[in-house]
Amino acid sequence: MNTSTWIGRGVTKFLPAAKGMVGHKDTANSHGEVAVLKGSHVAAPAKGQRSCAERMDATFSLKTEAMSPRMLRRTYELLKAIIDPRVSEVEGGRRAEAFAALYKDATIDRRKDVWLLMSEMFVADQKKVKEAQAKLAAALGTADEAVAEVHFRRETVSPRRRLLQRFSVYPEGVQFLVDLRAELQAALKTDKRLQALDVEMEYMFSTWFDVGFLELRRMSWNSPASLIERLIQYEAVHDIKSWADVKNRLDSDRRCYGFFHPRLPEIPLIFVEVALVDEIASDIVPLLDELGAEADLQKATTAIFYSISNTQVGLRGVSFGDSLIKAVVEKLKKEFPRLKVFATLSPIPGYRTWLEKNIATLLEKLEPKERQALGRAVGFEPPAATHFLSALDAPLQLSEKSLVRHYLMRFAAEYLGRLNAKGHPTDPVARFHLGNGARVDRLNWAGDPSSKGVKQSYGLMVNYLYDLKRLDKNRALLADGEVPVSSGIEDLMFKS
Repeated sequence: MNTSTWIGRGVTKFLPAAKGMVGHKDTANSHGEVAVLKGSHVAAPAKGQRSCAERMDATFSLKTEAMSPRMLRRTYELLKAIIDPRVSEVEGGRRAEAFAALYKDATIDRRKDVWLLMSEMFVADQKKVKEAQAKLAAALGTADEAVAEVHFRRETVSPRRRLLQRFSVYPEGVQFLVDLRAELQAALKTDKRLQALDVEMEYMFSTWFDVGFLELRRMSWNSPASLIERLIQYEAVHDIKSWADVKNRLDSDRRCYGFFHPRLPEIPLIFVEVALVDEIASDIVPLLDELGAEADLQKATTAIFYSISNTQVGLRGVSFGDSLIKAVVEKLKKEFPRLKVFATLSPIPGYRTWLEKNIATLLEKLEPKERQALGRAVGFEPPAATHFLSALDAPLQLSEKSLVRHYLMRFAAEYLGRLNAKGHPTDPVARFHLGNGARVDRLNWAGDPSSKGVKQSYGLMVNYLYDLKRLDKNRALLADGEVPVSSGIEDLMFKS
């Protein structure tokens, strides 16, 4: 059956015009057409919600179910037809493309039913898996062990993976899958049944988007306007406010690099913005100043990574940030041999939330004299959590000699310099850089005075230092349960 015949016989049955929705006739709009986007939220699964198999065996829908049993069965048949062993890879790709076009017009609730079908109905044949496992066990220690192990791994591969591969055949298929997984993330929080599909996609993407397949590309003011617009769209750390702003970030004393995949050639998967300066930066404002003078590249000794942005939510869990930094460092060293220092000027996005939850415990760690002095500073002795937090209503107005400011810095050092109960850095940005071998180098007061910076971390920023000779040592230290920090950060922390 070719694509046109398949579409005529089956695909139209997935259209929103199919009847039997939620046990009732579909509601038409004023033009006599079904409202495609009706019910655009993903409902939390009700207690005792039926599996796809149970729903397809039923006659009527429950009120919480988007597709009727009949429609769900037809959709399942369409998905199975994509991986029909009797059709070629090309024809399977065409069918996947036709299905994707219909999927894009479906409501979010009907999309969720598609995810559930992919997750629940396309699983490995357990009988064949057990048979292969038994053969592997029997072959252990013999010359047939290696072959048996390969056969066992093949049997554990689910038809779901083959289905996803068919979607990747047509030109926009990879982007379709990345977008699908991005939309899937919100539903994962309330429906564990979708985890199989999510894990399968993460595994496949980790292979498809291996750094060996990615291209490092510099983006400049001379890049196509469409690419520059994507930088504005995806910048996640310091919002780009105007074309003058983005032009400043792409000026001669700046660099912006991104990783690109051949199947998504116009979209940087991740990009980093770099400032070339003569010392480690402590304040983001001069780096973003559109009217600031350009730095003398002949005197530049320091590369400051001040913004790193992932652009595709659907690639969550696929790591290429560390490879990007390493590739950029190597590229910069070749272009500017004088560069000796590679560091970040990073936000501390989780600090304020963490401090509000843990301030009472932190205050108890202070020595009696310290608590007494802090109490006098905030006007309450002994100071309670609410007293200290109230004193931070206007953090940027605190003087350099303020005890409130002093302890805000000390508590930040604790936040960055200790691992959480799971043995990981608590702050997500710290987790990224420390995992790449950097160390916590310096805290910067009022490093980001913007409303976003104050809301996240009372305006504090931090430098992570990438000492190229100590990256492996720092990673080993972290693996042993200790955060690599500078002596300045260590002095701020409580003594264990």
